Amino acid sequence: MTPIFFVIFLLALFLSFVLTRFVRDYARSRGWVAAPTNERHLHSVPLPRLGGVAIFLSFAACMALSAGWAIRHPNLHPANFFETMRTVLVPAALVFALGVWDDLRGLGPYVKFGVQTVAASMLYAGGLRIVNIPVLFGNRPLPWFVELMFTVIWVLAITNAFNLIDGLDGLAAGSALFSTMVAFVLAVFHGPVLVEVMTIALAGAILGFLRFNFNPATIFLGDSGSLFIGFLLSALALHGAQKAPTIVAVAIPIVSFGLPILETVLSIVRRLISGRPVFTADREHIHHKLLQHGMSHRQVVIILYGVSAGFAMLSLFLLWPTGSSLGLVMAVLGIGIWIGVQHLGYLEFGEIARVGRRTLDQPQIFVNNLAIRRATEELKVARDLEQIQHILTAAFGSNDFDGFQLNLGLSPRQMISFADSDARLSEDSESSFRWMKPGVKHLNTSSLWTIALSLLSSSERPCGTLMIYRLYSRHDLQLDVNLLTAIFPTALADALDRTLTQPVEVIPMPEQDASLLPAQAG
Repeated sequence: MTPIFFVIFLLALFLSFVLTRFVRDYARSRGWVAAPTNERHLHSVPLPRLGGVAIFLSFAACMALSAGWAIRHPNLHPANFFETMRTVLVPAALVFALGVWDDLRGLGPYVKFGVQTVAASMLYAGGLRIVNIPVLFGNRPLPWFVELMFTVIWVLAITNAFNLIDGLDGLAAGSALFSTMVAFVLAVFHGPVLVEVMTIALAGAILGFLRFNFNPATIFLGDSGSLFIGFLLSALALHGAQKAPTIVAVAIPIVSFGLPILETVLSIVRRLISGRPVFTADREHIHHKLLQHGMSHRQVVIILYGVSAGFAMLSLFLLWPTGSSLGLVMAVLGIGIWIGVQHLGYLEFGEIARVGRRTLDQPQIFVNNLAIRRATEELKVARDLEQIQHILTAAFGSNDFDGFQLNLGLSPRQMISFADSDARLSEDSESSFRWMKPGVKHLNTSSLWTIALSLLSSSERPCGTLMIYRLYSRHDLQLDVNLLTAIFPTALADALDRTLTQPVEVIPMPEQDASLLPAQAG
């Protein structure tokens, strides 16, 4: 068996090398090139996008050779060899044709998903399907429509995952090469022969193409290549899964496709969190983030090759599955992905982390919110300015604000009353008092932020302003600010209006309370 595999690999490598050059030159002569038309494009000159044509033709030639070999040696292949080959290759050719049309004319996402769904359904009809998911359903057989649903989801996910990472020269093809070699090794141990033949042919075709696709590329893989490769690998994973043990069948393909799957999951989650359509293109893929860290195009590709190789090696640990090996692989994957995503610095996941921290702080937020609500109720029955001051001091003394200043808008008569007492007037003839949290020596405007609340009573009488201060801090404000901007200002204004429209009895501030300060203009 080994010689035929070696011959198939070399033939695919040679044909792909020759055909890629021919397709590149022919596409240039016909003007079938992709121009850098927007900021997402990282190339500076128009390049052909039909690299998948060379890969497909090389692969097809090797399949023809394999069919001839199978005819001459009928005792060396299973009885359903040709039937299974037809089951895989016909829908794969359909997806390839879809990709070629998209490269030349362009297609919308719904048309592409529709054709891919038809191709996936053809695999299901041919017997390549997901028959159970032990992690979710144990060993119970699934209803046919559930099998079909999961089969279509799997095929569409892997097909488009490889298309999604096709953003740098050689990235999608190189990642696919590692996944293909894992599929070949898995087939060597667990069969069937057809998967061995197809994976070794695909590996040779990809490697020959990479000579022209690695940075600086002279031809792109295009949708004709990325969709074809992704679909073929998803189909071969389904075929191999029917021969391998359960854990091997499920875990190895998922882990070996780690980079494209990770990119797909991150892209979907990011766009959902930020409220953007899932199909919206952006410059926030993994390779874009690495480029933003100052790495060169080639450095990013090599690093992601290393990531793909890491996923491939981890998947091979599962060829002989045990509880400890599975746990070790999952732990390494989890830690590695977590560190990697943190290093990339996605804003969406930073926001998720912030929400998580705020959830942990919810008990304190609950306490602080209650303090504002309690102050709102107490202000409704406050009888004088001193009582209002104590209510405000108690409310803000228990939360994350560092101080406040209450400026009272007074009539001339009221100002005379205050002037006759110990109350202090500012230069703009407003009476005010300021409170600072114990331990805060001064409130420098350059180191704090302010909430300014205009105090308008229920009768629409202006009663001054309340300035609330907080020093800049990395610690989140543990309070619902909406409580301060909803009913609280009205309750405070009503209390001031009620107090200031009555005969004024000004009570001097206690001597030990040094927080009664003149308001400062500006």
